[in-house]
Parts: sequence; C-alpha cells; structure tokens
Amino acid sequence: MRLLYIVTEDWYFLSHRLPMARAARGAGFEVHVATRVAGGAEAIRAEGFALHPVTFARGRISPMGTMATIRALRQVHRRVAPDIAHHVSLQASVLGSIAALGRPVACVNALTGLGYAFTTDTPKTRLLRPVFGSLLRGLINRSRRAALVQNPDDRDGLMALGIDAARIALIPGSGVDVDALKPQPEPHGPIIVAFVGRLLADKGIHALIAAQRLLRQRGSNIELLIAGTPDPANPASLSPAEAEALNREPGTTWLGHVTDIAGLWARAHIAVLPSRREGLPKSLLEAAACGRPMIAADVPGCREVVLQGETGLLFPVDDARALADAIETLANSPEQRARYGEAARRLAVERFSAQSIGRQTVDLYRRVVGSDAMPSQVVLKAEQ
Repeated sequence: MRLLYIVTEDWYFLSHRLPMARAARGAGFEVHVATRVAGGAEAIRAEGFALHPVTFARGRISPMGTMATIRALRQVHRRVAPDIAHHVSLQASVLGSIAALGRPVACVNALTGLGYAFTTDTPKTRLLRPVFGSLLRGLINRSRRAALVQNPDDRDGLMALGIDAARIALIPGSGVDVDALKPQPEPHGPIIVAFVGRLLADKGIHALIAAQRLLRQRGSNIELLIAGTPDPANPASLSPAEAEALNREPGTTWLGHVTDIAGLWARAHIAVLPSRREGLPKSLLEAAACGRPMIAADVPGCREVVLQGETGLLFPVDDARALADAIETLANSPEQRARYGEAARRLAVERFSAQSIGRQTVDLYRRVVGSDAMPSQVVLKAEQ
C-alpha cells in the first residue's frame, strides 16, 4: 500500500514522525512525504521515501495561500494515488482532508496538542476555535477517516468538539529510540537543568526564565541550558533578539538548535518543560530514555510522562515560584534524582519505545484502510 505523510515542515517529519514512517516501510508500505522543504530533503530521500515539495503558509491565514496548498496536495494525490494519507498537525489535517475529498484514500489526522488556536486565549483564537471545530467534525466524521491523539485529554477534547469517539485512536507519542538513547551517569559540577523545545510562550519559556531568576536571587548556583530556536511563524514565539538576550541572564546559556540530544542530556542533571499543553512531549521522552528526572507543568501531555513522585515533579502551569521550588527540591536530592531517573527510563522502554509505537501505528493504518469506523480495540490497546 502507498502511504502519504502530509506535514507542514520537513524538519518536523524527521524529528517527530520518522519512527512511524520507518515502521510502515518495514511493514511493506511505500512511503511518500509531502511537506515544505527547507533542509531535510536529503535525509528524507536517504530513508528511501519519495519526497513531494509543497508550500504551507504558517502563522497567518491567507485564502490565496490556502487554496494554493490544497491544489498542490490534490496534484500529489493524483500522482501518488495513496491508499492512506497521514496528516500531521491541525493545519495539515484540515487542508489535507479537504484535498482528499472525492479521492479513494483513507485518512489519519494526527491532532497532537491541538495547536495555537486551542492553547492561547486571544480574540483571534476565540474566533478560530469554533471554525476549526466545525471543520474537524465535517472532515473526520466520514467513512475511512480517523483522528489520532497522543493523550486522553486531547481525546476528550475532540469528543467535546463533536468528533465521533469510534473514530478517535489514542497512541501515546511518536516513539523514542531507546536503543540509541541510554541512561548516562550524572555530570560532575554544579546542577544543570536543561530545556529542549521551540522558544515559545506556550512552551513556558517566560516562566522558566522567571524561575531561574528566583533561584539566583536565593543564592543558588544552578545553571540552565536552553536548547531550541524561535519559530517566526508562531505568534507566541520569542524574537531572535529576545533569544539572544537569554545568554545575558545569570546562569543561563542559550544553545540554539542541538542535534546531539544524547550529548545534551549527558551534560544535564534535570529535564524541565513548563509547557502549557502538549500532545506527548518528545523532549521529555528523550530525557526519560537517558535516565533523567523530569519537571513539567501539570498539563495534558506532560503528565503522561512526568508521573508525580515517580518519574519527576509536576507544578501548576505558569507558576514560576513553584517551578523554582521543584528545581531546588531535585537539585538538593541526588537520591531522588536517581530514583526518578531510573523510573523514567523504565517508562520510556515499556510504553514509549519507537518499536511499540511503530507497531501500533501500522496496525492503525491497516484498520482505517479496511474499516468504515475505527474499532474500539485501537483505543483500548493504546491505553494499556
């Protein structure tokens, strides 16, 4: 069968969907990728996947740009004639599903974290939410269509929007390579806390900096590493100048984009993610695979990985003082860090490995291609 991934950015496909695509390739699928091409073309083709460049306009609503993207996706459908299309993100799900109308193709719509329109409360997003809800109902509640979520909160959110529960599959995450990422001993020297993610307000970057300032005011010598870049297409992003200014914060180092993630966690004692909402955060899964204790906001997605008092500590979202207290607690307890880190590694291996997620995803593809509705076994299997 031919499988077509539709993703807004090539780097996101490589960072978040590659384990699924490899599993599909191993199961005999012919894999195609339609995406905006920046620097990932060679890596995608090296996997043996067929690449189809498509322009997506992120960060703004442009009727002309939207129609151009839909037309380009229709052309890809005519060339490839896929049996199944896997749409990644809210924008790709809406535009990809519209492009698939009238085509003999099954569709999986991956709605992870539900996006900026659902996480930020502004006049614009309040206007957009019911529009997206209506679109999703009309596009997903159809024959051979499914919605894919990564945590129970997003599943409940889609049901509240009117998505048929029988068409919602829950598979926890995109998979983490637990063979490549292994537990590592703690580094010597001062305690180092690391954040990995885009530099967005919705990722909690402001709360993180405020917490680091509080720790420094308390006389702590805890150091903070920030790995990630701004996202100009996202209205919640730091500007390049604001990102550069992070290096002027006492005890803080902005690393920019980091490719050696295992090397980063070898430098750090604690992983932190103060995000306001996630699908299932890859940065925490990778930290868990490396045996690092974690601190995260008590929000959907994060609390699937950070189990309070077991793999790490949770704190109220946007509460910088509570975040500083949690960091200080783990910084002062090597025994607690070791216990949480060991439990985090076990969780990554047992529930979130790339092999397990790949098998569940391939099973989902086969079911949605051959079924008018999603069997309940898919949801139940993913939750076990």
